[in-house]
Amino acid sequence: YPRQLNSPPSPPSMAADLMEIDDSLYSRQRYVLGDSAMHQMAQSSVFLSGMGGLGVEIAKNIVLAGVKAVTLHDTKQCETWDLGSNFFIHKEDVVSQRRSHSCPVIHLFMHTSKLNPYVHVDTCSSALDDNTDLSFLRKYQCVILTEARLSLQKRVNEFCHSQQPPIRFIGCDAYGICVRVFCDFGGEFEVSDPTGEEPKEIFIQSITQDSPGVVTCMDNQPHGLQTGQSVVFREVSGMMELNSTARQVSVLSPHSFAIGDTSQLQPYAHGGFFVLVKTPKTYKFETMEQQLCDPQVLTPDFSKPEAPLQIHAAMLALDTFQEQHSRLPNIGCLQDAEALLKLTEEVNATLKSKTPVNTELVRCLSRTARGTLPPLAAAVGGVASQEVLKAITGKFAPLQQWLYLDAIEVVRPLQSLSAEDFFPRGDRYDGLRACIGESMCLELHKLRVFMVGCGAIGCEMLKNFALLGVGLTKSSGEVCITDPDLIEKSNLNRQFLFRPHHIQKPKSTTAAEATHDINPDLQVDAHLNKVCPATENIYSDSFFTSLNLVVTALDNVEARRYVDSRCVSNQRPLLDSGTMGTKGHTEIIVPNLTESYNSHRDPPEEEIPFCTLKSFPSVIEHTIQWARDKFENAFVHKPSMYSSFWQTHSSAEVVLQRMQAGESLEGSFQVIKLLSRRPSQWEQCVTIARLKFEKYFKRKALQLLHSFPLDTRLKDGSLFWQSPKRPPAPIDFDLNDSLILSDVKIPEYKPSEKCIETDETAKKPDQMKMPVSSEEEREAIIQLEQAIATDRGLQMTPLQFEKDDDSNGHLDFVTSASSLRARMYSIEPADRLKTKRIAGKIIPAIATATAAVAGLVRTSHLTKKSIALLTFFALQMSPVPYPHHRTLLLMHRFDIFTMQYSNRSMASFPRNNIYFSIWDCWTIFGHEDFTLSDFMNAVREKYGIEPTMVVHGVKMLYVPVMPGHSKRLKLTMQKLIKPSVDRRYVDLTVSFAPEADGDEDLPGPPVRYYFSPDGETP
Repeated sequence: YPRQLNSPPSPPSMAADLMEIDDSLYSRQRYVLGDSAMHQMAQSSVFLSGMGGLGVEIAKNIVLAGVKAVTLHDTKQCETWDLGSNFFIHKEDVVSQRRSHSCPVIHLFMHTSKLNPYVHVDTCSSALDDNTDLSFLRKYQCVILTEARLSLQKRVNEFCHSQQPPIRFIGCDAYGICVRVFCDFGGEFEVSDPTGEEPKEIFIQSITQDSPGVVTCMDNQPHGLQTGQSVVFREVSGMMELNSTARQVSVLSPHSFAIGDTSQLQPYAHGGFFVLVKTPKTYKFETMEQQLCDPQVLTPDFSKPEAPLQIHAAMLALDTFQEQHSRLPNIGCLQDAEALLKLTEEVNATLKSKTPVNTELVRCLSRTARGTLPPLAAAVGGVASQEVLKAITGKFAPLQQWLYLDAIEVVRPLQSLSAEDFFPRGDRYDGLRACIGESMCLELHKLRVFMVGCGAIGCEMLKNFALLGVGLTKSSGEVCITDPDLIEKSNLNRQFLFRPHHIQKPKSTTAAEATHDINPDLQVDAHLNKVCPATENIYSDSFFTSLNLVVTALDNVEARRYVDSRCVSNQRPLLDSGTMGTKGHTEIIVPNLTESYNSHRDPPEEEIPFCTLKSFPSVIEHTIQWARDKFENAFVHKPSMYSSFWQTHSSAEVVLQRMQAGESLEGSFQVIKLLSRRPSQWEQCVTIARLKFEKYFKRKALQLLHSFPLDTRLKDGSLFWQSPKRPPAPIDFDLNDSLILSDVKIPEYKPSEKCIETDETAKKPDQMKMPVSSEEEREAIIQLEQAIATDRGLQMTPLQFEKDDDSNGHLDFVTSASSLRARMYSIEPADRLKTKRIAGKIIPAIATATAAVAGLVRTSHLTKKSIALLTFFALQMSPVPYPHHRTLLLMHRFDIFTMQYSNRSMASFPRNNIYFSIWDCWTIFGHEDFTLSDFMNAVREKYGIEPTMVVHGVKMLYVPVMPGHSKRLKLTMQKLIKPSVDRRYVDLTVSFAPEADGDEDLPGPPVRYYFSPDGETP
């Protein structure tokens, strides 16, 4: 025991102590976990029992993550309704199993083993019960039980807890609307890095010579520390004794902290920075038996603080019910519901911390216990999978010790439906039907959904759509998806619908095919387009108004904002979700009820000042960005400008004639400079590289030190070269094989008297607009004549930075240039992996967070809107009251899992009798001869405001202070806007006069102007 079935050949070696991590597959995950944790995972074996909807989610996630080996265990035969929760079982598997009486884990093995070639997957179908010898579990580092009786969970947990070292144990259950996760990682479980956050270097403004000494951060930068943590100091001048020492801090303010007695140290002079010291933390766990009566629970929803204990009592009662009756409560059986309620009251009486029994919850649990909500299983499966990774790596704070979630909002409005509506009908939706009823299932089938993006979250969402039966062909439903990207190898670590043979195929069409395999009845229409202003002829207003729901599965804010604006203008509900590493969020946007995505904005990303990048880097991010800019300038911008110039000008001879005639051609000076220096042989490339080295890493430093000697002082007497400014040190070129570069002549260095920019607000000058002297023009003409004589090419091909291709040298260039510049400024260099993340602006990602977020957005889709929004237009039901709409924040690494209310859509009251929100749109109907004056009069008469400005997109139609605009009042709207032939309306921005003179004009809601009285195409 366990019995191994059809084992695959041994996977590629990943478990060696000095193994090499496949960065092309795991790069995004490496940034989440780190290499040490990745090595531990690749040496860990996991036992997973129970291959229902919850078990298969966990199996998928941990195989994608890359553990050494997984054993999948199950003894049950799969039924037709398992097709509604287990996405790796197909209809033909159920049929063939009935003929051969085989175990479903064989089918699961076939699919899960293909998810990751580095993970050894085997299967077992032997009995696991109260009589099983558990000694076989000793070879595993983590054991997960799903769909197991409580008595078995307690027995296995006791065995795991008693081992030395303890085997990490996780118990998971999903019964209808309630789910739970229990973790026991041993009596003492050490976590090397509870937060996983990369410590930042914070520069110091001052340190007092006192008891206690107080450290103040430069420029009031928040330190983010907590009392009791330790920091290490570096590069401090004056109070030298602090350097390389760790001091425990006591926080005084967000910008200052005390570090103990510094009165006997030398006075602080200037400079220096500190970094948080990562310290391990030990967590204590009790066994499940010890935790039953006094559970340590996480509270995910602070609006229902009593809910975890209420669900705890109800689910323990359900365990007792199963022990007594050897079954779950029957669907719609009132007698079973009352029996479960009585058992819940008995369990609740045994709890140390008592809370009133939630009768409604218990009865809903009784009715739905035999059913499954696939998104809820996906969510808790993602959470449980992340706990597996925490258990075997010792990274991130673990769950202590219970997590309970419920989706009672789903079933609360459905209690008036007859019991028959929830009874099974022998198809794949029986599990879902037991929770939400047949009528709701039918409404799901009719939904028309548009999903933008088919990446990691998109794949998970499509899987959930397939299991829920969203958008079936026979019901005239549809799921329309679009994504212009192609599949890359790094996607395979999270985007589970894709396999190695799909690389370089379109994401959308491939995902559509894979989704159709899960549920052949689904209607999926796959596009390869971006959703942006350029595609509004495809994704028009009529397209959006035909939808019931829009879902974003995007990786950038700009695209999210655009899709949100289209949803607002067309009054469509939007589900948004996103992840970054182990963090994630979901947001529900409901017309006329909540704020939109655009209603709140993150602080703008702080830009690195131009002078800092050019001359005064202080941290490694500065040198990496500098190197990235050099790549863009040399290999993208200049070649693009070069090719564009020669596309405009027919030949070099014509350009020469025009320049000799005294004509000034924009960009000619820069282009001719490129042309004259364009290499045609490898040796010339080496020469250019050698000269670039001399310029960037030696002469730049010499010039800076010439302009600002080390003893330079500012007007206030302070040193110029003090933190965060670092004085550069010139680097001498040194290569052992000097023969290669023996012919490179290095001109003698002569300091320049040019001005070096020190103003942090100054912007980078536009080289194309820099004035050119007559001497430079003459030199350019000579260079062009020489280039014509040598027949230099007039085409260059720009090289777009590609971070994931190790053979192209792009990342090597940036890493080398950044490291050399860091050495020049005495900054600790970054390795290739860190450089790749920063230069490539990679968003760390892991499959566990993606699965959890996708499940939660679908569940929140259900729970926050009580199905009403899922069938928003189909049912014409009123949305549930405002408090049920929540935004969810998930932070696996900090063990934070919280729901908060979505912000209510607020109305503006520019006048006592006028108010509107972001969801409002005023309308004006015109005709062919309708003038701008008619439009403004119509707005005045209909809405009671005095229009002062009318704007269409970026075009100002009417601004009174603009010359000639008063004449436009007599022009027709048709002439001013020039709509396309099939355009029915345009959305205009109208401002109106303030109540008091001198105040600024007030913005109104969008005004939709129809070109014909009936709103049809004119």
